Amino acid sequence: MQTSETETNNPHAHEPEGTAANTPSAGLTITDMSWQDPDRMPPSDLPEDDSDRMSPWHFKNTVLLMAGYLAANNNEMKNYYMGANMFFYYSIQQIETLDFKGPDFFIVFNVDGTKPRQYWATWDEDVLYPKIIIELLSPSTAEHHMRERKLLYEETFHVYEHFYVGPDVEELLGWQAGMGFRYHPIEPDGRGWLWSNGMRLWLGPWEGFFLGEYHTWLRLYHPDGQLVLLPEEAERQRADAAEQALAAERQRTAELLETIEQMKAQMQ
Repeated sequence: MQTSETETNNPHAHEPEGTAANTPSAGLTITDMSWQDPDRMPPSDLPEDDSDRMSPWHFKNTVLLMAGYLAANNNEMKNYYMGANMFFYYSIQQIETLDFKGPDFFIVFNVDGTKPRQYWATWDEDVLYPKIIIELLSPSTAEHHMRERKLLYEETFHVYEHFYVGPDVEELLGWQAGMGFRYHPIEPDGRGWLWSNGMRLWLGPWEGFFLGEYHTWLRLYHPDGQLVLLPEEAERQRADAAEQALAAERQRTAELLETIEQMKAQMQ
């Protein structure tokens, strides 16, 4: 695993050698798709997601991941797009067979992240595929995701990194593409965290309340190990620091006044 001390701040420095970020060669190309016939152009009214099938932990953790990655990027989404619980379309056969797929969380680099999207369709996005995917597993989906989704992400999407997270982060696994898109496991550090070279962040568990529920959540951490704070957490931290500083100043003032009173008593 690469360590944070040697990392650069370029979010695209992670590209495997010999490939460009999000090029058509990273997945199916336009000529591979079956709608070259203008009478068979893909529809534009496709289903968007299957949020009704997600547990509260899964849904809220995707919200937490999106908020965290946005916070880690100065709350700007100019040159990347991240989606959560959002169907991903890459072939007309997939549509015809109703084989809808949606990564729980994904990031595509080198795109306008401010453009509104209801789903991701590669034919509308210059055939760009995700570079980062995170799947939040459940007992009913773990085997399918670890077998079929992993194969799809590696052989069709050619994703750079993909991660799989068990409920309450009891399991955290990841794979990264190397030379020739040969994938190797990302080794955890002593804390059990995984380093994402694509995001330039650590992935690890965090216990606490989020959106009214107490769980162990998957959170993002800076290279130095500090938690990526959400805006409300950062504001609360600043408020707590200001309150502590004020309390310390009051204590110093009280001690000074007490010292002055003692000196007055000694002079009488």
